[in-house]
Amino acid sequence: MVRLISRSVFRENDAAICRRDRASIARCRLLGAVMILGGAILLSPLEALCVEQAPFAMRRPVPDLPENLEWLNTTGPLTWRDLRGKFVLLDFWTYCCINCMHIIPELKKLEAKYPRELVVVGVHSAKFQEEKESQNIVQAILRYGIEHPVINDSDMLVWRRFGVNAWPTLVLIDPEGFVVWAQSGETTFEALDAILAPAVAFYDKRGLLDRSPVHFVTESSRAARTPLRFPGKVLADEAGERLFIADSGHHRIVVCRLDGQVVDVIGDGIPGLRDGAWSEARFCSPQGMVILGDRLLVADTENHAIREIDFTKRTVRTVAGTGVQRRRPPVMRMGPPLQAELSSPWDLCVVGDWIYIAMAGCHQIWRMDTALTRIGPYAGNAREDIVDGPLLPPSAYALGFASFAQPSGLATDGEWLYVADSEGSSIRAVPLQPRGEVRTIVGTSRLLAARLFTFGDRDGPPDQVLLQHPIGVCYGNGFLYVADTYNNKIKRIDPRTGTTMTLVGDRQAGDTNDPPRFDEPAGITFARDRLFVADTNNHAIRVIELQPTLKVTTLALKGLEPPPAVEEKGTFPEDKVDLRQEPVVRLRPGGTIKLQILFEFLAGFGLNPNVPTDLVIERLSDQGVDSAGDKQVVRIPPGEGPLEVSLTGLNSNVKSLRIVCTYFWCEKSGRGLCRIGTVGWLVPVQWADDGGDSIVLKHRVGGGS
Repeated sequence: MVRLISRSVFRENDAAICRRDRASIARCRLLGAVMILGGAILLSPLEALCVEQAPFAMRRPVPDLPENLEWLNTTGPLTWRDLRGKFVLLDFWTYCCINCMHIIPELKKLEAKYPRELVVVGVHSAKFQEEKESQNIVQAILRYGIEHPVINDSDMLVWRRFGVNAWPTLVLIDPEGFVVWAQSGETTFEALDAILAPAVAFYDKRGLLDRSPVHFVTESSRAARTPLRFPGKVLADEAGERLFIADSGHHRIVVCRLDGQVVDVIGDGIPGLRDGAWSEARFCSPQGMVILGDRLLVADTENHAIREIDFTKRTVRTVAGTGVQRRRPPVMRMGPPLQAELSSPWDLCVVGDWIYIAMAGCHQIWRMDTALTRIGPYAGNAREDIVDGPLLPPSAYALGFASFAQPSGLATDGEWLYVADSEGSSIRAVPLQPRGEVRTIVGTSRLLAARLFTFGDRDGPPDQVLLQHPIGVCYGNGFLYVADTYNNKIKRIDPRTGTTMTLVGDRQAGDTNDPPRFDEPAGITFARDRLFVADTNNHAIRVIELQPTLKVTTLALKGLEPPPAVEEKGTFPEDKVDLRQEPVVRLRPGGTIKLQILFEFLAGFGLNPNVPTDLVIERLSDQGVDSAGDKQVVRIPPGEGPLEVSLTGLNSNVKSLRIVCTYFWCEKSGRGLCRIGTVGWLVPVQWADDGGDSIVLKHRVGGGS
């Protein structure tokens, strides 16, 4: 992994990408530490200033990838040779990890800035057994909106070859195939950009960058649209006969009756942080909710904020958080809510005059008064662990106090606050009196080691119970009901004794009611002897009847549609493409003209069989675009043979055709990188009775690097 070493020798011959003068090298020998990953050394920022233009001091060849790896979010496996000419950023992650989740939006910003220079490759090296299954990783890819390839490193082979020992870890490979930088832990776009920007300029100046755009056939391009998308949390309002659903994947809140009739949808379905009317407001992966009079408070998780939905005014406003994730150690005191930086608030629970917050990102329980004037930590020293003890230390990370590990679910019986402590696979009890101590009902706090790595599926007395990453918990009829997420089960726990039993589910992922099967359920709520479960990966709400006999059904949400699809901008604006001047084509007026495009590839390459080809055709007169026909946009489905389009309505006013084609090509074997190409033609037209009825255009495509 990444470690700091003291350095006194700077080996010039290892830095083959540039020349350095001896004075610069001598000065750099006197400066600080460098980072090393399997022998690959990175200059510190101060040191880099001493070396003329070179962004990296030393490089090591990238280790070979193991054979037979499963590649997800793309059509086939890639090799380092496929990626030569690009910067490659490896992201070692596991989908349960909150720190890994925090990295994803930062990587998206980096990908947006360097779409042609950088390829991010996720290396999913699982922590939990459930996370090793490819179908579960695919669901995580969809849930987090990941648009780059992902390796299922289930046996941690890639992890070991790169010497990684923590999630998340980033490793940078340069365009010539050398490991040049690595870092563990969370980071920001700004920090990554500070490394990549000078490196891109350096390699570009030396002609080592391949800026041809690339394309991946992602899981999102194949996923069906559903009314709900990865619902995270659910909250029943028994008195008002309402059910609130955090439609997390659609970035909105759905309100329905307990029978499933949809009453309201709050949020426009586009991720963002925007207050205002219900139809205009924006959330980003909202999760837990709590009722406060005629208002609903929402843990707006990826916005790192608490939002208020006012049912009288039909408005949304931010009541806590700045919209920026807290990356500093938490301050153990209360402060103004709108000035407080939060970190992935995941669930809410109200008791008396306090709203308790599962602050998953900093491994603490926070609270805010119901007047919305004060917020701050209530329990947890911010160390990621499962440790019982006093609630809150005077300063962050102090030993001898309670520790949590990504708390994600809250419930109460009025005397205790119960916590689904996900990363430690435990259920904790937090006293509502500040002088009490945190205790573990079932879980790993009794262990001397491996508290975050002990999990499984076992019922019985508390010293025998094993859970696997529970995310949801609720209280009803004297029992705790737990969404044992990675075991695909709903379990019942006696909070007084810790005795645990499986209520429904047989651990096998599924979406059937008989036998009852779930797929990573994450939210659960109790009302009228029923449990309502957010069955996250099934995009559904399940209902468990507890009386008179146990029965599972799927709630039919009547009147709910997915939000309108957001139209993506094209990769190549057609007005910015250089056009090839074609010879004059003689055409016969009055008929249908067949446009045919013939591609010529080198052996073994061809059009991507999974992706359509886009054509933009403009009819030009002497004055510009022909008023008789607007721009024509044609999407040609994938298939073999030449591309053909029929053009109708052409007349003598058309003097030329401007044609731009965006296509996707790769190796016919399915291996290798799929690239995006664009080509444009300007075709002068001459009309004559003896003219033809076809236009044939040809384009030769290279064989890749």
